[in-house]
Amino acid sequence: MKSKLACCLIALACVGCAPIGPDYERPALADMPDNWKSLPGANPSLWKQAVPADDAPKSKWWAAFNDDTLDGLVTKALSDNFTLQASLARLDQAVAQSQARGAALFPTINAGAVGTRTQTSANRPGTTYDSINSQTVQNEFRPVAQMSYEIDWLGKVRRDVEAARNTAEQAAADTENVKLLLSAQVANSYFLMRQYDEEIRVLTIVVSLQEKLKSIIEKRYAEGAAGRTELSQQTALTETTSAQLEILKSQRNIQENLLATLTGSPAANFKVAAGRLPSTIPAFPVSLPSSLLERRPDIAAAERAMAAANAQIGVAKAAFFPSLLIAPAFIGSDSTGLTTLFNTPSLIWAIGLSATQTIFDAGRTSANYRFAKAGYSLTLANYKQSILVAIQETQDAMSNLQQYDRARLKQDEGVKNYIKAYQTSLIRYEAGLDNAQTLALIQQTQLNALRVKWQIHGNQFLASVALIKALGGGWEGMAQTPAPGIPSDQEVFGMAQGGE
Repeated sequence: MKSKLACCLIALACVGCAPIGPDYERPALADMPDNWKSLPGANPSLWKQAVPADDAPKSKWWAAFNDDTLDGLVTKALSDNFTLQASLARLDQAVAQSQARGAALFPTINAGAVGTRTQTSANRPGTTYDSINSQTVQNEFRPVAQMSYEIDWLGKVRRDVEAARNTAEQAAADTENVKLLLSAQVANSYFLMRQYDEEIRVLTIVVSLQEKLKSIIEKRYAEGAAGRTELSQQTALTETTSAQLEILKSQRNIQENLLATLTGSPAANFKVAAGRLPSTIPAFPVSLPSSLLERRPDIAAAERAMAAANAQIGVAKAAFFPSLLIAPAFIGSDSTGLTTLFNTPSLIWAIGLSATQTIFDAGRTSANYRFAKAGYSLTLANYKQSILVAIQETQDAMSNLQQYDRARLKQDEGVKNYIKAYQTSLIRYEAGLDNAQTLALIQQTQLNALRVKWQIHGNQFLASVALIKALGGGWEGMAQTPAPGIPSDQEVFGMAQGGE
C-alpha cells in the first residue's frame, strides 16, 4: 500500500515539471532593411526585433481628417457591420474554447445518488437444492461523489492550454485587423466618392461650357462662318464629355452603395449628400521605426498562430508516452435504510491509478507528430511573409504619398498658368480682340486641368489611408496639416462666370 501511495505522489509531483516539447521562442528575422527607400539618412537603430504590440494605444485615426460625415460612417460600420460581428463571434468562441481547455488542469468531480426498491422472486433458482427461497422486498440508497483527473506529468495538458490561449489571442488580433481593414475601406470608399463629387462639379461646368460653345458654332455655321466639320467635332466633344459625366455619377453611386453595405444598411435606403474632400491631411512621421510595423494586428495574429502551432508539437509528442489517470476514484455510502445511510459501516470508497500506452497504431502517432511540426513551419513562413508584406505596403504608401505630392505641385503650376491664360484671354475678349469661342476653349482646358488636380488630390487621401493601414492604425500625436492647393467654390465656379 505504501509503495502504491509513493508512486501516486511521484506522479503528482511530475505535474510541476517542464512541459514536453519545445518552448516557444520568437524567430529572429534576417535581412531587415535599415531604412525606407524614400527616407535616406534615418537611424538604422530604429529597426529592432519585431515584438507584437498591437495592443498599444491607438487613436481614432479617421478623426484626423476633420470630417463629421466620415466620422459617422466609420462609427456606424464598427457598430453595425456584419463581417465584424461575425469576427467578434469567432473571438467569443476562441475565448470560450480556451477556458474549456484550461479546465483540464483541474479534476472533474461528479455527484449523484441512486435510490431503488427491489422485489425478488420466490421461484428464483436457489443456491443449493435444499434451500428454500422466499419473496423479498429490499431498499438500497447510494449517494456517491466521483472524481477523475489526468495527471499532467509530461505537460501535455499545459501545452494544449497554451495552444488554446494563443489561438484566442490570435482571434483577438484577427478581430482588430478586421476593424482596421473595415475602417480603412470605409475611408477609401468615402474619399473616392468625394473625389467623384469634385470631378462631377468641375465636369458639369465643362459640359455647360461645351454646350455654349456648340451654340456659338451653330450660329456661325448658320451664317456660313464655320464649317460642318467644326460643328461635328464640337458636337461629338460635348456628347463625349456628357458620357464621362454619367460614368462619374455611376461610379459615385457604386461607392455610395458600398458604404451602405459596409455600415450594415440596405443600399436602397442609403444616401450620402454631395460634398467636398476634407481640407486636412494627417501628417506622418519623417522616420518610421519598426515599432509602428509591430502594431499591425495581422502580424500579431501570425505570430500567435506560430506560438499555438509550437505548443501543438508538445501535445503531439506526449502521445508517445503513457497517459496517467486517477480513476476510478469515488466516495459515498450504501445502505438499505435512510437511518443508517451515513453511518460509518455504510461508507464506500475506491481510488486507483491507470496507465495507458499505445503499442501499435500503424504510425498514426508519428504522423500526427510530423503534422504538428509541419504546421509550425507553415505558420513560421506565414509570419515572415506578413512582415515582408507589411514592409512592402508601407514602402508603397510612402512612395505614393511623395509622388502624388510632387504631381500635385506640378499640376498646381499648370492650373496657375491656365488661370493666367484665361485672365489674359478675358481681357482680350472684353477689349474685342478675342471672340467668345477662343475664351470658352481656354476656359474648358483650364477646367479639365482642374479636374486632374482633384484626381491627384483624391489619390493623396487614398495614399494617406493606405499608409495608416500599413502601420496598423493611428498613433498617438498624429498631426494634421492643411491640404495645400485646394481650390475654393469661388475659384471653381468663378471660371464659368467669366465668359458669360
